[in-house]
Amino acid sequence: MPRKKDTITLSIPPGTKEKLEELARHLNILWGKEPSISGLIVAIAEQTLEVGIPFTLDSNQVNALQRAVKALNDEGRIAEAQTVLALLLERSNLEAPLRQSLMKQVSQPTQAWRIQIEDYIKKQQSFYILYRNSQGQELEYTVRHAEPRFFDNRFYLLIWCEETQDVENDIPDLPELWHNRCITFNGIKSVLPKSGNWRGKLDYLEVQLHFRGWLVKGYQPKDDDIKDETIGDVRLVVRRVANEFWLIREVLRYEENCVIVAPDKMRDRLKHKLHNLCQLYEIEIMD
Repeated sequence: MPRKKDTITLSIPPGTKEKLEELARHLNILWGKEPSISGLIVAIAEQTLEVGIPFTLDSNQVNALQRAVKALNDEGRIAEAQTVLALLLERSNLEAPLRQSLMKQVSQPTQAWRIQIEDYIKKQQSFYILYRNSQGQELEYTVRHAEPRFFDNRFYLLIWCEETQDVENDIPDLPELWHNRCITFNGIKSVLPKSGNWRGKLDYLEVQLHFRGWLVKGYQPKDDDIKDETIGDVRLVVRRVANEFWLIREVLRYEENCVIVAPDKMRDRLKHKLHNLCQLYEIEIMD
């Protein structure tokens, strides 16, 4: 026996029937060769069909999603960031300027640079980078070694390059680190292979640190630590440091519970920063 079906009577404005038929035809919901309004209603009721205008976002939601995309990119989860961007472009009702901005982000070559650089690292192939730093300066680096590193919830690229002029004035007392750079992937504008030998490592400066208080037990060893022992109430760590910025940032974060003991030139750099900080806050320093 044929299955009994419910029937309903709809009161709709003039022209609506044609619109429903056109929608059914567009969605390929047919009865034979003709569009089926009944089939369209059943699909909506069974939630196998989404209807309505694309979802809209207010400015706070847009900003939150853009920060999420940036966080995913910073963590190296490029594919997931691109998925969020594609979803916003496909499903959101966006104003033209925002849509264009998101489209530019989708087309950014950051992921391509990462893949290419990782391939060069694997093959131990020297390469050339055109890079734009946070100040808008365009710099050229001949890279003989590179390592992706994770600092403060973001991936950076540590490189050993032949060029030194751009940092000699910034760290004149640390010539051991003049060839090292810490750059962001999204600042890379071009990557090309370069002839010449692959160096195989960064330059390092050995730094002795003393951890005190809660850090005697709470300190988490780093890959570059070459000595780690506890003597009394002090935990002594010797670390190979490739970038002074991240070391000083870590020491300042731990305040009085972490002290740079040696070498003096690294210790003096921190003293200089602390002296400048005291001047900014009008703290008198007694000699």
